[in-house]
Amino acid sequence: MAKQRMLQFVSVERETPAKRVADQRAHDFHEIYGEFADQKAAEQSSRCSQCGVPYCQSHCPLHNNIPDWLRLTAEGRLQEAYELSQLTNTFPEICGRICPQDRLCEGNCVIEQSGHGTVTIGAVEKYITDSAWDNGWVQPIAPAVERAESVGIIGGGPGGLAAADTLRRAGLKVTVYDRYDRAGGLMTYGIPGFKLEKDIVMRRVKQLEDGGVSFVLNCNVGEDITFAELREKHDAVLIATGVYKSRDLQGPGAGAAGIVRAIDFLTASNRKNFGDAVPEYDSGELNAEGRKVVVIGGGDTAMDCVRTAIRQGATSVKCLYRRDRANMPGSQREVQNAEEEGVGFEWLTAPKGFSGDPVRGVMVQRMRLGAPDATGRQSPEVIEGADYVEEADLVIKALGFEPEPLPSLWNEPALEVTRWGTVKADFRTHATALPGVYAVGDIVRGASLVVWAIRDGREAAEAMLESFGAGAAGLAAE
Repeated sequence: MAKQRMLQFVSVERETPAKRVADQRAHDFHEIYGEFADQKAAEQSSRCSQCGVPYCQSHCPLHNNIPDWLRLTAEGRLQEAYELSQLTNTFPEICGRICPQDRLCEGNCVIEQSGHGTVTIGAVEKYITDSAWDNGWVQPIAPAVERAESVGIIGGGPGGLAAADTLRRAGLKVTVYDRYDRAGGLMTYGIPGFKLEKDIVMRRVKQLEDGGVSFVLNCNVGEDITFAELREKHDAVLIATGVYKSRDLQGPGAGAAGIVRAIDFLTASNRKNFGDAVPEYDSGELNAEGRKVVVIGGGDTAMDCVRTAIRQGATSVKCLYRRDRANMPGSQREVQNAEEEGVGFEWLTAPKGFSGDPVRGVMVQRMRLGAPDATGRQSPEVIEGADYVEEADLVIKALGFEPEPLPSLWNEPALEVTRWGTVKADFRTHATALPGVYAVGDIVRGASLVVWAIRDGREAAEAMLESFGAGAAGLAAE
């Protein structure tokens, strides 16, 4: 019976959940994709070829058992599909929404390579866990045994929360320390609601709280509590701070008013959507309404900024990127969504300087792609005499993020970092050179994906459990 339900990719066309039309969705921060109905999710899951070597699984950082939960979904065994999905992924409904499936699982689907269109893995993953929440299958963590060990986690983003989940299931005492007033990290304050609605994140945080994880919010390590005090207080400490230091712009006028950081712009927008008081937004400093906006950068953060500016009512939104569309690091799906919503892209352009204070324009250099660099990627070169000025009264810097100098901020010179400022940690156990101290996610990798942080957090938790003699107890399913 199972085989008859699968291998339908020849007769069933690929479909994704309906996407709201651009004119409608560009005025609010609700997610742009609808939900699969039961029948449609089963139908799309049945397109899986159940291949012997599942490249979708091997190209997923979490090595999710994708073919098996697709088969279970096709057979209508949805609770089993959820339980299988949850075994390898702490937050399937979040990954289903924000993972770049086009570069990971779906981009490596065997039937995609044969011209039939990939299985819509991300949409099904989202559907499975959303259904689990709706049906009450997702329960608070209930450890079989309470243990004496205590772990302090610095940072409530995906890496820290994934580790907290795994450790708490094993019965450890877990405390998460976060600098913000809500946990979730960039999932809460960085990623806009049209990609990840915030009740999805808050629901997971509440599940962890209900299961016994403690949260100490508005806590800045190094100021409100020292790193040494945390190490004294807990049997192990996990560093999962992420990277929040923005790369800066150079050139004449780079310090002018109206040139802002992407993280500040996105945080203000998300806070406003939570209903918080945000003076910087209300004053117009971090609000695109009625303004000519230029976003500089080509990654997913830049896409979040241009699409947020559209929703805030900008009169025009332009994105400058120094390479062409094919070489853009951000998701092509996000570029398409942005274009549909009215964003203009100026490929092969880079800022040379800025006019006015407050800013009134970006002095732009036109570029061309020259010889490949050491990685094989073509390097941009300036086209002399092709400069122009792009009008702007709000410029958003989305050039990526760098690590904060943790050894000096935390007065812990023995915490080893790389020449890039990222924390040195074992790539298997995630242990640092400091006894009992581990590090995961972007603070080790540099700016990366949520799914990699989840993997790191789970692996570090497993290594801690091993060191405590708890073994695989922390991997028990709900």
